[in-house]
Amino acid sequence: MGFIHDIRRVIAKLPKKRQNLLFSATFSNEIKQLAQSLLNNPETISVAANNSTSEQVTQYVHHVDKKRKRELLSYLIGTQRWSQVLIFTRTKYGANHLAEQLNKDGIKAAAIHGNKSQGARTKALTDFKDGKITALVATDIAARGLDIEQLPYVVNYDLPHVAEDYVHRIGRTGRAQNRGKAISLVCIDEHPQLKAIEKLIKVQIPQMFTEGFAINPDIKPSPKNKRQKQR
Repeated sequence: MGFIHDIRRVIAKLPKKRQNLLFSATFSNEIKQLAQSLLNNPETISVAANNSTSEQVTQYVHHVDKKRKRELLSYLIGTQRWSQVLIFTRTKYGANHLAEQLNKDGIKAAAIHGNKSQGARTKALTDFKDGKITALVATDIAARGLDIEQLPYVVNYDLPHVAEDYVHRIGRTGRAQNRGKAISLVCIDEHPQLKAIEKLIKVQIPQMFTEGFAINPDIKPSPKNKRQKQR
């Protein structure tokens, strides 16, 4: 998240003889290296197995054409009467654009990401928790540490580039003995990310189908930068 330089500056000001505790939502190799550089013979306490997903979260994949993702999302929210859904996009622009489109579809939505002011982020999160908006569209960094009580739905509008981020995303639901659903909208171009996620969590995520939206997931993407000659 860009805090590493701040952490090192703080550490440099502290006494050499001290006690450290390091907390992290995820423990990537980079975090492990940081821990080794800051701590002496540390004990590790973990509340769950590495890169494991909660059994309280029911996961689904919905294969859909990239251009119809927003249409499918609005359809699911409307027909299944979702009252609260956290949606992940890959970019800040994507979060803003999707929130605008959902509002045009009659679904109250707000975006939360790093370019928003702290006041705007706080208001969006408060409105979401209070039920004033149905959909909160977030990027990965903005969603770090979000704790939304009894959140029923998480949607991966875009699959993350890093498979570990998928575990973090869907962990926003199914918390404190509550059950939740995580649905990933996957286009053809995202098949490699889906395979990486399934390999990481050691689970083949079941598919869901919606009449009028489903596509054949076995269709391979066309090679990039290759154009067929027209005769």
